Amino acid sequence: MMLHYHRHHLLKFLWVRAGFFTRKTFDFRVLLTLVKFFLQLIVRGSFTYSSESDVECLEATKDSLGDPNAYLTTWNFDNKTEGFICNFTRIDCWHPDENRVLSIRLGNMELEGRFPLGVAGCSSLTSLDLSNNTIYGNIPNNISNILGFLTSLDLSSNQLSGKIPLNLANCTYLNVLKLNNNQLSGQIPAKISQLNLLKEFSAANNKLTDQVPQFSSNATILPDSYANNARLCGNPLPPC
Repeated sequence: MMLHYHRHHLLKFLWVRAGFFTRKTFDFRVLLTLVKFFLQLIVRGSFTYSSESDVECLEATKDSLGDPNAYLTTWNFDNKTEGFICNFTRIDCWHPDENRVLSIRLGNMELEGRFPLGVAGCSSLTSLDLSNNTIYGNIPNNISNILGFLTSLDLSSNQLSGKIPLNLANCTYLNVLKLNNNQLSGQIPAKISQLNLLKEFSAANNKLTDQVPQFSSNATILPDSYANNARLCGNPLPPC
């Protein structure tokens, strides 16, 4: 029964993203990427019915972030019943009776600290929102190893610095990538344009320079996505 639920949920997930295929121009690479995503999550859903690693993931995330307003006090790990983490504030699970995290939504919570590396333990995570907090330091260089199945990553409106890691281009399933309103510098890696499923990208209000990535027609990237940076150029901005 649980496996049937996972398959039904994943089929729905895949169908929603099939909006790409209503376009006049069919992109076979997009189909292959989605099929790969679907099959990998089916395999995980078939053999992982209860994940202690997801509990440890949330424990590590809570421990690594300052929480001055005590928003995460509901994250009580004394309860060990199956699915207990699904009742935590801003946590969504694949199924309410199973400790397998689907999304972590910690935006606008005034949290403080470096990027929480503990999220790597949530191995079926598809969405991470850390926006509008005080997350500082670098985006991890191995971020695709930490968040390999993400479809949405929102790190906007924090204090992140350093370069945008090239490894982000290996987060193959990203639909949404928001890096705006930080202190990121250097060039946006050209290989990010290889994210075939990307629909929304923003790097506005940083300290970025040089040519912007040339995304495929699947993504609608407007000049506003690059506003208020140091020296960016290239379509849809003025030529370099």
